[in-house]
Amino acid sequence: MVLLRLAVLCAALVTGLFTASAASALCSGPSLIDRLTPAELKALDARTAEIPFSDGLLWTAERDGKTVTLIGTMHIFDPRLAPIRDRVGPMIAAADLLLLEMTPAEEREMQAAMANDPSLMFLTDGPTLPELLDDETWAAVADAARARNIPPFMAAKFQPWFLMLTLSMPACAMDHMMMGEQGLDHMLMTDAAAAGVAMQALEDWDTLFRIFDEGTIEEQLDYLALSLMSPELSEEMFVAMLDGYFAGEVARIWELSRFAMRFMPGLDPDEADALFDMTDEALLARRNHAWIPVIEAAAARHDDIVVAAGAAHLPGEDGVLYLLAEQGWTIRPMP
Repeated sequence: MVLLRLAVLCAALVTGLFTASAASALCSGPSLIDRLTPAELKALDARTAEIPFSDGLLWTAERDGKTVTLIGTMHIFDPRLAPIRDRVGPMIAAADLLLLEMTPAEEREMQAAMANDPSLMFLTDGPTLPELLDDETWAAVADAARARNIPPFMAAKFQPWFLMLTLSMPACAMDHMMMGEQGLDHMLMTDAAAAGVAMQALEDWDTLFRIFDEGTIEEQLDYLALSLMSPELSEEMFVAMLDGYFAGEVARIWELSRFAMRFMPGLDPDEADALFDMTDEALLARRNHAWIPVIEAAAARHDDIVVAAGAAHLPGEDGVLYLLAEQGWTIRPMP
């Protein structure tokens, strides 16, 4: 879930250049959970049981008469989001401030930066991806791009990490995104704007860009190659993620992503775990720790704030809930 926010934005920018196919049904069908053996399911549940604040999408944190409402969001559209939006709508309207990973202002900044600096998205000099990848890997990349209505000649010029994010959106989800159907974050932005509630970003718009740019081009190419799940596996993971989200099983689905890496050809379990932990630290833990001072500063200025961020940011010892509890906030799940 953690990559979905930027993946959705990247995919929207990319596929907006081309013509989408006719709208199809939302991703449905078999779940990746169905692939796991009884032993793997037991291991998954054991790992999940050790994670603090593992279940739940809606939480409150209270301290010294201040209230922070925390909403674990999903960055893509699903009709099952409607009841959650209805539930939290009055909380948004009553809040003094809504904190998000990215507000409309940051989205505009990002889009302007991409338009003005092609190197954020594209390889502007040197070899292109067909020259950097072996023939078999490039053929798989080109097929994955075609399935998402991205011509291979264009995909060939993408920054490897940017293409990795774009391809992380399964083909079954692309058409609905192109129709303008948006996830819970954008729904809450719309509601906040209608209620006249101020919005603030938890981080700069280029935070994830800087994180991905830390890696060498060789490391990015390795990640791109490793991200090439089969279409069936990609959709099964997506189905599992969506079903787990609406069941409130946030930590379980994040840990399921670890198991998904074990289905990647040529990747042994130890290497898969190492890559997963590295991703967790860079994309979740580091950002969560950086968000706490932002939340604290907002709470110092306001009595009632709402924090809406990808659900994967909530659980765990490096999750936002645990980090707030360490600062003396009393954390309670909302029924």
